[in-house]
Amino acid sequence: MVLAALGAALVACGGKKKSDDIIAPKVEKVKPSEPVKMQEYKDTNYVKWVEGRYYHLTVLRQPCDTLPMVKDETGQKFVDNLFQMTVTRTDGSVFFDRKFTKNSFNKYINEDYQNTGILEGIVFDKVDGDWLVFAASVAHPQTDEYIPLVIKLSRMGVLEISQDTQMDTDNPRKDIEENTDDEDGV
Repeated sequence: MVLAALGAALVACGGKKKSDDIIAPKVEKVKPSEPVKMQEYKDTNYVKWVEGRYYHLTVLRQPCDTLPMVKDETGQKFVDNLFQMTVTRTDGSVFFDRKFTKNSFNKYINEDYQNTGILEGIVFDKVDGDWLVFAASVAHPQTDEYIPLVIKLSRMGVLEISQDTQMDTDNPRKDIEENTDDEDGV
């Protein structure tokens, strides 16, 4: 009798059938949140430029709700930016003042960036002779993907925009690398 009870207990405890079913939590689509805005910023520089005179450069970025918003692949909306670039003389008179939106660069960006990119940045880069040089970028929001642009302003007030095709690589040993001939195997 004891053996029968023990056998019944073993069957009851160890006789559970294992299931091959995999239970995984249900994956829910991420719902887009409120439109994402970049922070405002103001960049100012004082530079020696025309005939050794100093100029005050100001670049102001403002998210702009009146510009068309862009969406990423999840449907998240992003607010595009408006930039204002101002160059003033030391006497306070304005030499140059212009607002830029992504549309200011449509000639230099492809249709994908026109539809899904935002004007992410404009910053002063350098003085190059008679030109003030600024770097700009139209980017896919919250990614490392962007189109680099160059904005050049001449001392005559002429504005030139182009795509930046130069790599920013300062390699002090470039001359050594270019002049290395394979003389070891001769």
